[in-house]
Amino acid sequence: PISAAWGSAMRPAGEQPRPSTRVLCTAASGSVPREGKEVLVQHLLVGEKDARLLVDLEKSIASGADLSDLAVEHSLCPSKEDGGMLGWVRRGQMVPEFEEAAFSAPLNKVVRCKTKFGWHLVQVLSERDQCLLQDIQPEELHAKMQDPSFIEEAQLIDVREPDEVERAFLPGFKVLPLRQFGTWGPVMTDEFNPQKDTYVLCHHGMRSMQVAKWLQSQGFQKIYNVAGGIHAYSVKADSSIPTY
Repeated sequence: PISAAWGSAMRPAGEQPRPSTRVLCTAASGSVPREGKEVLVQHLLVGEKDARLLVDLEKSIASGADLSDLAVEHSLCPSKEDGGMLGWVRRGQMVPEFEEAAFSAPLNKVVRCKTKFGWHLVQVLSERDQCLLQDIQPEELHAKMQDPSFIEEAQLIDVREPDEVERAFLPGFKVLPLRQFGTWGPVMTDEFNPQKDTYVLCHHGMRSMQVAKWLQSQGFQKIYNVAGGIHAYSVKADSSIPTY
């Protein structure tokens, strides 16, 4: 309920494990600069009138209880099914009061904040540089493709189905059909480096954007979605590539 656009962007594919950290409650004091950062957040939500329950929960945490366990039992947020885990979030995805708490809280400390949804206990488990996800125009990709070192160094992923690839393909792209996500998704970080530039291609740019957003949720730092897919690449950049 705290996200301006609650959904897949806030709930990355690949479930986050429930941490078992033991922390003390504290108020968010001062400011921890996190410009250009994403934070891994879990929380617990109780009603606006449940101040006594909130205090009891803070006491439990101070005594060693785990926020994720308490979220499963007491939270009003659907994230309770995941121990209160919201996953990696960035600025602009949350209501202002929650964002202020999440981006100023010291790591692993539980802080409280109040929003229109009620009282939250918030815990930031980790932080990382914000990932870049943007479109790349076919003409720009075509120019890069003329450099052999680009094909060798960049991570190029084609998420179309094998029968589509038989009709038209670009050299250097590894075929990972979206329908087979269950096979390659779990081992993605074993075969690809999240720190390297990653380019994702499909027919018209929609399936590739879906995968690009998932890669972003998995910590890939620079992801480029080929705008318009291989169809636009053929029409705008290289007419030798068949259209279908």
